[in-house]
Amino acid sequence: MPTSTLDRGLVFLMRVLTGWLFLYAGSWQILQGYSAGGFLNHVKTFHDLFAAFATPAVLPYTDFLMKWGHFLIGLSLVSGFMVRVSGPFGILLMVTYHFAHMDWPFIENHLALFVDYHLTYAVVIAYLMVHHAGHVWGLDGLVERLPFIERNPALRPLFA
Repeated sequence: MPTSTLDRGLVFLMRVLTGWLFLYAGSWQILQGYSAGGFLNHVKTFHDLFAAFATPAVLPYTDFLMKWGHFLIGLSLVSGFMVRVSGPFGILLMVTYHFAHMDWPFIENHLALFVDYHLTYAVVIAYLMVHHAGHVWGLDGLVERLPFIERNPALRPLFA
């Protein structure tokens, strides 16, 4: 965990800003009734893989997981609650989006060659997990000290 005030401030800022991106995206998708079907059916690289998630039988599950995944990952990061749990899901989502936006060798447009912001977000989330970002002015540090968690050591990895 970062020790200097500057390090803690930067970790906090990265956690909240990254969390806000997810939280807002999930909120918008839920409130607007957004569906990923159109996007998934027009993916160029790995088309067959992504189109499978847009079939009529699978799309409702894809949409539900995408919308609520964004929302819950964002809520976790903004609040600093269970960052170790939400982090891998955020990384998986960002890496999936990276490949979904690919038009080999470009990502989304000709200005992004091999790398785009989705990979940057994935690395930021990994950094936040490694540096126990939920303990930096977040709920993980508080929850970890609750008597219930202290009496049940199996739960500690969720917050530590």
